[in-house]
Amino acid sequence: MHLTRTQLSIGAGLFAIILGAFVVLRDKPAQVARQPRGSAVQVVKTGLAEQRSIPITVHANGYVSAINTVDVRPQVQNVVRAIHVKEGQQVRAGQLLFTLDERGDVANAEKAAAQVARDRADLADAELALKRNQELLGRNFISQAVVDTARSKVEALRSTLRADAAGARSSNVALGYNRISASIDGRIGAISVHPGSLAQPAGTPMVTISQLDPITVGFAVPERDLAYVRASYPKGDAPVVVQLAGDKTMTGKLVFIDNMVDSQTGAIRMKAQFANPDHAMWPGAFVNVTLVSRTLPDAVVIPAQAIVTGPVDKFTYAVQPDNSVKMEKIEVVAIENGLAAVSGIAVGTRVVVEGVQNLRPDSKVRETQATPAGAANEPRSPT
Repeated sequence: MHLTRTQLSIGAGLFAIILGAFVVLRDKPAQVARQPRGSAVQVVKTGLAEQRSIPITVHANGYVSAINTVDVRPQVQNVVRAIHVKEGQQVRAGQLLFTLDERGDVANAEKAAAQVARDRADLADAELALKRNQELLGRNFISQAVVDTARSKVEALRSTLRADAAGARSSNVALGYNRISASIDGRIGAISVHPGSLAQPAGTPMVTISQLDPITVGFAVPERDLAYVRASYPKGDAPVVVQLAGDKTMTGKLVFIDNMVDSQTGAIRMKAQFANPDHAMWPGAFVNVTLVSRTLPDAVVIPAQAIVTGPVDKFTYAVQPDNSVKMEKIEVVAIENGLAAVSGIAVGTRVVVEGVQNLRPDSKVRETQATPAGAANEPRSPT
């Protein structure tokens, strides 16, 4: 097969290109190796290590619950005659909620009252007879036995009166069971009965009353924070903050610490109380809880972004006077709101916050220009 002159020229050109590329790639590692390490200046953002007191906050999930919840049930089985409240209504202690059928109890109370009235009449007659017999005994018209019999009758009638009076009071108590009133201030839930329903002491309550103001939030904190909380707040009145919808917060105080740690979770239950006049918190809801367990005084604080996690230890890049960086091994005591309390570096040390991924020991750095606040959102002028 014979090649044309044009084909030979193309082949020679491709061979020259491949040969040139091979020479360039062969010499590039040597050129890179000859470059001094850290000669490129890295643009970074830095921050200063400061000394300040830093609060350590415990974050937990809380569960809102009413301080008092009462299930309203009748004390006797009876038929509902009237309902005097509406579902969801706010009620006061002593306010009438339900009226039951009281006709049978009214009749029993009237019967007991009539029996008491008869006993009183019999007792009055027996007391008069005793008085007359005592007068006749003084005149020696009757014997002592007659007087003793009259006295015994009086004592018996007095006992009968006391028993019947107690029965009358019992009838009045039973009559009072037909008027069911609220035992606490609060908000009532769904009403499970209607006029004509048979209300029973057992089973579903007629209605539930929950006290919403004040209200409590239960939460659990790790066991390790218990000692800090008790040491920081000897009186047990630690301030507790809950986060609600719409960035709204409410502040209450700690009112309860459980008497034992949960062995399975390693946490201990606590409870805080909050004023809730506008019913912003509702029983059964979940909220985010924060509690300052302790405060670290005079801690060395750096931005948390400056911490680099190595294979073994944590470190940060400290900027030297000649604008080179040095790895400084640190120990992180706590991290709070973007700040880290650390040990291992001195106050006033300038540490790299942004750009650490491109740094090596002895790298040269240059501080980036700070962007004015809001500049990123300003509209660009047309070109």
